[in-house]
Amino acid sequence: MTGDDHNARGYASPPCLAHEIDPAYFDPLATDAAQTRDVVRWRKAERVRLLAERAALPVAVRQDAAARIMPHLETVIRARFGRIEGLTISAWWPIKAELNLRHWLVDLVGRGATVALPVVLTAGTPLVFRRWTPDCPIVQGIWKIPVPAEGPEVVPDVTLAPVVGWDTAGFRLGYGGGYFDRTLAALTPRPFAIGIGLQAAQVQTIFPLPHDIAMDVIVTEAGPHAP
Repeated sequence: MTGDDHNARGYASPPCLAHEIDPAYFDPLATDAAQTRDVVRWRKAERVRLLAERAALPVAVRQDAAARIMPHLETVIRARFGRIEGLTISAWWPIKAELNLRHWLVDLVGRGATVALPVVLTAGTPLVFRRWTPDCPIVQGIWKIPVPAEGPEVVPDVTLAPVVGWDTAGFRLGYGGGYFDRTLAALTPRPFAIGIGLQAAQVQTIFPLPHDIAMDVIVTEAGPHAP
């Protein structure tokens, strides 16, 4: 987009009104404070829209999507590691109409994988991961999200993260707290990161900022989407 194009189309000061911007014009490495504020506002509105659309789906539709995602996950993980057995895989306890993969997690434990759930120990710090089994004690963590009450902390080989929205560059739109990106940045070696969500939650771009970390692959009911 040229300066003339910008003026002709009547955009606000770049990149105000992020939903109007040509993604090719947006600079993800920019540090302009106004740009960042506009992206944050756009993400907040987009998050509200996508969460409302997901919550409005019948339970049966979400269950069908989860069932279709599970074999795709198996394919992606086996393609990367050649196995499921012996891997440590972190997932999530579903909230806010998130896709429920717990039946698959139970199956993973039965096949010799270690399953972990993320735990917030201190607000604003990277997540830790505690081992989960179907019969382990569960308590309410921060924001009343169920977490394992006790048990060893583990480092995942694979991290599964629910997405509110996603784009074809592999970036995920989450809930806005930045916990997952902060955690991936802190883990060494970095785990294989898989974002999981609905095909309908795809957006053209989330307008990534410097702190955003792309997933290695996004998996939806339609299949895997590698950047």
